[in-house]
Amino acid sequence: MSRDSRLSGVLHVLLHMAERQGPVTSEALAKMMQTNPVVIRRTLAGLRERGYVRSEKGHGGGWAIARDLAAVTLRDIYEGVGSPPLFAIGNRHDAPDCAVEQAVNAALDSSLQSAEALLLAAFAAVTLESLSADFRRRVRRRAGESCQGHRHDD
Repeated sequence: MSRDSRLSGVLHVLLHMAERQGPVTSEALAKMMQTNPVVIRRTLAGLRERGYVRSEKGHGGGWAIARDLAAVTLRDIYEGVGSPPLFAIGNRHDAPDCAVEQAVNAALDSSLQSAEALLLAAFAAVTLESLSADFRRRVRRRAGESCQGHRHDD
């Protein structure tokens, strides 16, 4: 099963946007992420609907963060990209009348729900501002080294 990296990818994009003074085009963001501009627009559309980013058309347009970084959490962004499944573990449903399957599914459901609640609470405790501050500290330590062909010090 492939992993869903939308959350990681959009957080990467948002940190780039946070470092820019003005809007950033879908094309520029796509180049940074080594993807297609349509993927960027589709991903950011859910965040725009929630008011976390805005888009401006025309010359000088592009995407920009619309809220204070301290007011937006990883959980907000996670929900903005559609709340993808957090775990790849799932239950069998081959024999719903089987007592063994019922017991196993109940135990897994309970454990996974507890783990999901803890993870979402951890996401809610991390703001874009804290991610941005951590990023800036890392860049200073590494003196602006390149990341996938783009520099973080411009």
